Amino acid sequence: MERITSLNTVQQWNEVLSASRVKPLLVFKHSSRCSVSTGAYDELTAWLEDAGELSPPCFLVEVVDHQELSRAIAEQAGIKHESPQALLIENGMVSWHASHWGITYSTLDDHLGNHCEK
Repeated sequence: MERITSLNTVQQWNEVLSASRVKPLLVFKHSSRCSVSTGAYDELTAWLEDAGELSPPCFLVEVVDHQELSRAIAEQAGIKHESPQALLIENGMVSWHASHWGITYSTLDDHLGNHCEK
């Protein structure tokens, strides 16, 4: 089962943002050109592998390929763009976010663990 869905357009983001009013979700902004981002992505995928079926849906934004989308997310969320960056979205708002070395298995578990069964 695919645990991460790519977001490619602002329209997709708007749909996801609207869906967060029903169920929390995670957006991960990633740059494949950055070793710190690669490390954070590895932490995320390890956490997702261990998370149960109730883990929040996870969406990936490749910031190099989708700069307009990345800017739209930052603007609408009211959170300065960083990469890597994890954003937990609940009820149309960011309830938690982390960037760079702050995205670890343990921080993801601390903030997302209540949304899944391990």
